[in-house]
Amino acid sequence: MKKYDWKGLLSLTVAGALLGGLVFGIPVPAAAKTSQSMTWYNQWKRAYVGGKAQKYVRSNNGQGPTTTLSEGQGYGMLATVLAAKKGANAHGTYNQMYRYYRSHRVSSQYPLMQWQQTMQNGKLKSTGSQRNSATDGDLDIAYSLILADKKWGSRQVNYHQAALKLLKAIKQKEINSTTKLPMMGNWATSAYDQQKLRTADLTMGYFRQFAAFSHDKSWNTVASRSQLAVKKLSARQKTGLFPDFILATGKSIKLRAVKPFSIESATDNQVGYNACRVPWRLAQTVKLTHNGVTKRALNKQLTFFNKQKRITAVYTLGGKAVNHYANTAFTAPIHVAAITMRKSSLAKKTAKQLPKKIETNNYFSATLQVVTALQ
Repeated sequence: MKKYDWKGLLSLTVAGALLGGLVFGIPVPAAAKTSQSMTWYNQWKRAYVGGKAQKYVRSNNGQGPTTTLSEGQGYGMLATVLAAKKGANAHGTYNQMYRYYRSHRVSSQYPLMQWQQTMQNGKLKSTGSQRNSATDGDLDIAYSLILADKKWGSRQVNYHQAALKLLKAIKQKEINSTTKLPMMGNWATSAYDQQKLRTADLTMGYFRQFAAFSHDKSWNTVASRSQLAVKKLSARQKTGLFPDFILATGKSIKLRAVKPFSIESATDNQVGYNACRVPWRLAQTVKLTHNGVTKRALNKQLTFFNKQKRITAVYTLGGKAVNHYANTAFTAPIHVAAITMRKSSLAKKTAKQLPKKIETNNYFSATLQVVTALQ
């Protein structure tokens, strides 16, 4: 009978936890994976979650007045309910985050979340255009409410009703009536603004879940249209990479590239700090729906990333690395996608790049590392 090097096997088990459960094809106990993600979650919570009766996610990286974003609140609510599913005593924290969301809605009629709040005279407030919504945050908040309803029920806090109201508002204010694709926020009222598509918002898995939860079949249309957009985006480049933003028009979903700085930044037409989330979003859809179009699109991207010696921050659509430095906001989504698609060599490569401890002054990167690890 072969003798095992238990010390070596233990080290492989730890590595396997980072790889998402496989060491040379051998499954690693779920407890090891859960322990790592929960350690990161607790580190993240200490570094970024503020407030008492109402808890929020700080996004200002320790500089200037405290700032919060609906994007961050969505990540925080999602991470917290996912941590609860893994055994964390997180119900109270989730409810405190939920209260903060409710205190910063666009209106009671349209309970989308105001996209930014800044500390003024001891209170977090939204002013001017900050009172508008951002679709990415609302999508994560809505999905977290569905998970909360499944996890805890809605007797004490009516997550079910809150989710239904939010889904109705998203459909009315953040879905393009022609393309049936997500717009960038409720502020997109002009014909031009309604064409703008943040590619990381193509959360087809969410949309299928929304349809099943609400019994509103129109969400299936949003899902199928998102699938078509994913297929077209994937076919545009040999790399399969998606840009931060693109213009989408008509029932046939005609796609047109945008120019740098035409929407947000120099990376509008590159894989920047919006599209870095795409591998994670596609992986979410694969886990929720096992959709073939999404699997092919994600595999195409992972084939490209697997050819890179290391994952760096920002790429052209043709696959040229714009910078020489790495950023966890790019590495973590690719890592979870590699785990989901069982790309062990890429998962091993990206695992080595992930920080062993959560970065304390890098909100976006740290938060993506946590929420993807908990998926």
